[in-house]
Amino acid sequence: MAAIRTRLCLVRHGETDWNAQRRVQGQIDIPLNAKGRTQAAALARGLAAECFSALYCSDLQRALQTAEPTASSHQLTIRSDPALRERHFGVLQALTAEEAQVRHPQARLRHVARDPQYALESGESLAAFERRICECLDELFRRHIGESILVVTHGGVLDIAYRRATGRDLSSRRDFELPNAALNWLEAVAGDWRVLRWADAAHLGPALDELPG
Repeated sequence: MAAIRTRLCLVRHGETDWNAQRRVQGQIDIPLNAKGRTQAAALARGLAAECFSALYCSDLQRALQTAEPTASSHQLTIRSDPALRERHFGVLQALTAEEAQVRHPQARLRHVARDPQYALESGESLAAFERRICECLDELFRRHIGESILVVTHGGVLDIAYRRATGRDLSSRRDFELPNAALNWLEAVAGDWRVLRWADAAHLGPALDELPG
């Protein structure tokens, strides 16, 4: 008997002004900029031939705004979920790397080192973030066995998903892309995740990658 395969298309939200400024957004609720809205429309066109049984989304507006054109074209209801939010970056939120280095040098150092247990002084540790995201995506895979679903979320969420699917260590340096509004396909079989296709931006022009770290 063939194994039942479940597909999940993960999409990082479109560009915001803070992305363009290389400023940490975390859970601060920043809207899309003009380019991000264009990317959201391109995403809907890029997914026109796909059939999804459900569309899940972070409840932050940059993700919701990215999901709206695809939800409309596919006649899907957006199911928003705070469990799909970006990591909370604590004292580093709203800062550029240069500002963080001046104001919070130790927090910046431990962030760049990817210390899994460090919670960024009132933020969320990588280990806690990983648990949140993996539990959420595991539940979505279980809920939609044998189906294809779309999830619009954030760069940090994609980072965790890629590491889970490829066995990369949480503390290792990132060596894969996380561009705005690109298509990232995962497949789950009996609880095991694998990458089908990653950072597919054929429907887009140039897109910004996630912040380092």
